[in-house]
Formats: sequence, C-alpha cells, structure tokens
Amino acid sequence: MHRESDQVGIKIGMWLFLYSEIILFGGLFVLYAAYFFEHPQSFVAGGKELNRIIGALNTIVLLVSSFTVAASITAIRRDDAKRAQRLLLFSLLCGVVFLVNKYFEWGAKIDHGIYPNSETLVNGEPGLNIFFGLYYVITGLHGLHVIIGMALLAVSLFFIRSGRVSGSRYAMLDNAGLYWHLVDLIWIFVFPLFYLVL
Repeated sequence: MHRESDQVGIKIGMWLFLYSEIILFGGLFVLYAAYFFEHPQSFVAGGKELNRIIGALNTIVLLVSSFTVAASITAIRRDDAKRAQRLLLFSLLCGVVFLVNKYFEWGAKIDHGIYPNSETLVNGEPGLNIFFGLYYVITGLHGLHVIIGMALLAVSLFFIRSGRVSGSRYAMLDNAGLYWHLVDLIWIFVFPLFYLVL
C-alpha cells in the first residue's frame, strides 16, 4: 500500500510540474499573439523565411517518437523489457534527428544574418526583429526541453536495463513519457505559429 501511494504521489508531482511548464509556454504564446496583432505583416514575412519542410519533418519526428515512448510504457507494463528498450532507443534517435535539424536550421539563419538585433533585422522592419527574437527564444527553450526529455528517457532506459523499472514499478518511465508528450504538444503549437503563419 505504501509503495502504491508513493507511485501516485510521484505522478501527482509530475503533473504539477508539467502544469508550470504549460504556464511558461502559454505566457510566451500570449506574448507572440500580442506582437502578432501589432505586426501581422512582419510576422508573415518572417514565417516565409523559415523552412517549412524542416518544420514539418520535425513535427513528424516528434509525433513518431511520442508513439514509440507510449509503446515502450505499454511494453514494460507487459514485462517486455527488451521491446521497451528498443522503443526507447528509437525515441532517443528521433530526439537526435530533431536537434540536428534544428541545428542546421538555426545555422542557416545565423549565416544569413537573421538573428535578434543583427544588422539585417535592426535596419529592417521592427516586427521582423521581434518575430525572430520570439522564434529563437521559444524554439531554443523548446530545444532545451527536448534535451531534458532525452536525458529522462535515457535514465529510464538505464533503469530498465538494471531492473529498477519493471512491469510492477514503472513510474520513472511513465513520468518521462509524460514529459516527452508535453515536449511534443508544445511543438504542435510552435510549428503553425512560426512556420505556417499567414
């Protein structure tokens, strides 16, 4: 009974933490909306500078990784540790693909002088500087969350291999999965806001 109540307490703590993360990104999305209302044409122009193919690819990568993380939780609950490990390894690979894509995307923008307070943006429309400021802050913060999520998945993978996560004790993997789903959910909002802005 004591162990079960511990597991419930861990899950409630995780949900409270996720709620604070939603408030953080929610505030940034409200800020985006306020500036979009003030500079709609600049935001549309900024969105056209972003690579929609990379954005769409990253969306697919995260959606697939969310599925494999959920499948790994199902596998461990059925005491299929090997399958859970393979699914987590694939999820981690998806995270790496996402970050590599983002690295090349950021690199291309920076090489073209498109970054907050660059000469290109400072001498242009003020709304463009704001758009790319928000773009770098929000996608950078999201990228940090991807790294944290990957670390949690890697720790869960290690715990499965060492037997500390199993079909009867899987709260660590469950919470890592919740965090990863939040990372995915946030990107579902980021993608249309920046890449599909009209």
